[in-house]
Amino acid sequence: MIEQSVPGRTLAPCPNRPNCVSSCAADAAHRVEPFLLRVPAERAWTQLRDAVASLPRARIVESGEGHLRAEVTSRLFRFVDDIELLLVPGTVRIDVRSASRVGYSDLGVNRARVEALRAALRHDGVVE
Repeated sequence: MIEQSVPGRTLAPCPNRPNCVSSCAADAAHRVEPFLLRVPAERAWTQLRDAVASLPRARIVESGEGHLRAEVTSRLFRFVDDIELLLVPGTVRIDVRSASRVGYSDLGVNRARVEALRAALRHDGVVE
């Protein structure tokens, strides 16, 4: 896992199952690119928070200085997935992790969620 600059804050590594993606993962099966900011972090963070809150069936459960965690409930079986974002201080990088809590495979749902979030933020000019 890539070391983070926030004392005490890191993104958990993905388990050895195909139901998690992370910008801190070294292997291609779990790896997604981090979000690279095009605007100041303060502005980006507000827009990022709004974008996460607008994801279908998402609920932000923790939001603090450069850290956000949300739960997303699946429509059909009501499974809960976690999405977590971490602003790396002194950089233009936001690390992201999205993972299912249960089961083995997520059929690509977590990767699709991260990429949909990236697309929304890119559309708003927040990330590259």
